[in-house]
Amino acid sequence: MNSGIETRPLLSMRGIHKRFPGVHALKGVDFEVRAGEVHALLGENGAGKSTLMHILAGIYQPDEGTISLGERQRLTIPDGRAAQQLGIGMVFQEGSLVKTICVAENIFFGRQPVNRWGLIRRDRLFAAAREILDELGLRIDPHLSLDALSPAEQQMVEIAKALSLNALLMIFDEPTSALSEAETAALFRVIRRLREKGVAIIYISHRLGEIFKIADRITVLKDGEWRGTLRAEETRPEELIPLMVGRELVYGKHGGTASAGAVALEVRHLSDRARVRDVSFVARAGEITAFAGLAGSGRTELALAISGASRRAAGEILVDGRAVSIRSPADALRAGIGYLGENRKEDGLFLEMGIADNIAAGRLSRFGCWWLREGELRETAADYCRRLALRAPSLQKPVEELSGGNQQKVMLSKGLLVEPRVLILDEPTRGIDVGAKAEIHALLRRLADQGTAVILISSELPEILAVADRILVLREGRLAGEISPAEATEERILHLASFAKEDPGRE
Repeated sequence: MNSGIETRPLLSMRGIHKRFPGVHALKGVDFEVRAGEVHALLGENGAGKSTLMHILAGIYQPDEGTISLGERQRLTIPDGRAAQQLGIGMVFQEGSLVKTICVAENIFFGRQPVNRWGLIRRDRLFAAAREILDELGLRIDPHLSLDALSPAEQQMVEIAKALSLNALLMIFDEPTSALSEAETAALFRVIRRLREKGVAIIYISHRLGEIFKIADRITVLKDGEWRGTLRAEETRPEELIPLMVGRELVYGKHGGTASAGAVALEVRHLSDRARVRDVSFVARAGEITAFAGLAGSGRTELALAISGASRRAAGEILVDGRAVSIRSPADALRAGIGYLGENRKEDGLFLEMGIADNIAAGRLSRFGCWWLREGELRETAADYCRRLALRAPSLQKPVEELSGGNQQKVMLSKGLLVEPRVLILDEPTRGIDVGAKAEIHALLRRLADQGTAVILISSELPEILAVADRILVLREGRLAGEISPAEATEERILHLASFAKEDPGRE
């Protein structure tokens, strides 16, 4: 940690209020950051973290309160360009990139080097982009179109874009949600270099382990209010959770205690056209089967092949002992296989539509053919909202205005409405807070107890250890082995995912 932090804040936000229709998002929040400090901002989804940062980035305007930055007092930040001119850079959680242009153009979007005739100096553009990518340790070709990159690589380009501003203050909002451990380590090296140069850094993450690796101080928000500011080196993780959620949460090791039922899903020698190679496994009713593996191991590709979202090159799929033909997601649903993807905003939700309509979209035919039975639709949606503790002022509220945790609950409701025999969830708790995460874990356990075969894909090993009844590890598209939860550790899973080759069931 940085022991030489200046006592005078570079940024000071005092008495910040922000109201939206039906929601008082920020209630007189005070927050400050010093030059050469990494200040973590924590809280549940909906606590007000992103709203506070959007005010600082010029996206929202505060209803009350003052902002000071350096010698500038009582600042007004009317838009994102003004924030950049003040020296404020932000790495957005949801991304601010244009997928149809190249990496270099994204990094310097609106700030491309030009000659005296106003034409873009593409040689200088690509050289400058290459320099920033090298600083992050990335082997990404700056000439590539953004949509040719993986989600993790796109997130690193987002970070490179923010670093190109040479900002006084950097905001990182969930920057590692799509990154591997190696990419996260590279990002942390960059953050530490920025801190040494005197840059003030605000770091938002739901991963408490990350916070204690990188932060100097920690501020907690709950329900739009300040709950406390602590020094990281004097604080234990278990002290933060009650501040964030107002209750104790147990996030230990599950141990695989469920009563396994009959085989609900059997996959035999499945291969796709890209990464998955000869994978065989079974998933039983009443169990949560978890897939672990490093980035690029083929976990998502396996789920896409099973659910019909991508083409299989070989292999057989059986549901309840019966071979099924799956050439599309519709085929998978008819066979009793539901799939919820990792990118809720691009692949799972209609952002501009309301909560009820999004939930009903999972099985629209249930509510009528020629016309919809609106009353039944809204009653069903309200029931799922109650079951999942989804917090929103109205069922008509557009899902784009919900917190990440509540958006994920809408996704889950949509999937549950189908009543699948097998439910595959890819990173269902990515980017959500510890409280919402615990609620989703409890929901998955209830589903398994009711006889659903739950398949969980997660990059968070503590999550896998907390909920899994069986743990399967993928490595380079192949099944590297199976580990019983009672004997599993993070180190053992990582070793199997990285180096070892064991036969499934060897444990």
